[in-house]
Amino acid sequence: MTTVGAYEAKTHLAQLLERVAKGERIVITKHGVPVAVLEPVPPARKRDPQEVVAALEEFGSRHSLEGLNLRDLIEEGRM
Repeated sequence: MTTVGAYEAKTHLAQLLERVAKGERIVITKHGVPVAVLEPVPPARKRDPQEVVAALEEFGSRHSLEGLNLRDLIEEGRM
């Protein structure tokens, strides 16, 4: 794991982010004391489209617009 000072991190942030994007973990220190960690974000889990559609249908079956239509709700939201 790489360690860099806060000044260096500020000066070379773009390069550090490139390294992190490639999987490296970098500790940022201030006066030699670790204060932050730059690390890659875990990849987002992509859901199966059929799973998403099923979840939306299930949600719709449990919730009602109670006589309102979608157009009215959109207009209300704009006010």
